[in-house]
Amino acid sequence: MSKQRTALYMRVSTAMQKSDLQEDELKAYAERAGMEVIAMFLDTAISGRKEGRPELNKLMKAARNHEFDCVLVWKFDRFARSVSHLLKALEEFEHLKIRFISVQDQIDTQSPMGKAMFTIIGAMAELESSLISERVKAGMAAAKSRGKTLGRPEIPKPVKRKIELLAKTTALSINKIRAEVGNEASRATVGQIVKQIRQKALSDKD
Repeated sequence: MSKQRTALYMRVSTAMQKSDLQEDELKAYAERAGMEVIAMFLDTAISGRKEGRPELNKLMKAARNHEFDCVLVWKFDRFARSVSHLLKALEEFEHLKIRFISVQDQIDTQSPMGKAMFTIIGAMAELESSLISERVKAGMAAAKSRGKTLGRPEIPKPVKRKIELLAKTTALSINKIRAEVGNEASRATVGQIVKQIRQKALSDKD
């Protein structure tokens, strides 16, 4: 019987940390389970919350190419940024028919317990999303009740008038007009004012 092709994923949060503990435990687990480790991915000095984890991205690309049959990690928190990220990855692995094992959490998606945990994680991700949404709504309502204006603050009227004047009387670019007013307005705001003024000038000519 051929051994299951397995990829190891590890992450350490700082350059001072070593991945030896994770690597040793994962290799020992793979050997006991009769797995063949064909690839190892290690992200170093990268926060678990950071979107751009190059080695994790490589692992996901290799998974989509069906280069292995199983992903082995030390703990969930070494792999996923959040519950929703974990669920998304597990759903993709399930679609690709790739087994996922977290050694310290004792979760194997091929076991009955692992399948039950998959359902629980899905419910937790939905709850996490609902809680975030409720907190945002509550925060906006509280700010509104205190008379706070939501959204971007308006730019000072003298700054707006200067932008309008420069848009009318010069051919300066948006970036240069923004520099002329001391970057006191965002590029998007300057661009919107310039566009309105110059479009009006063109329509007046017609």
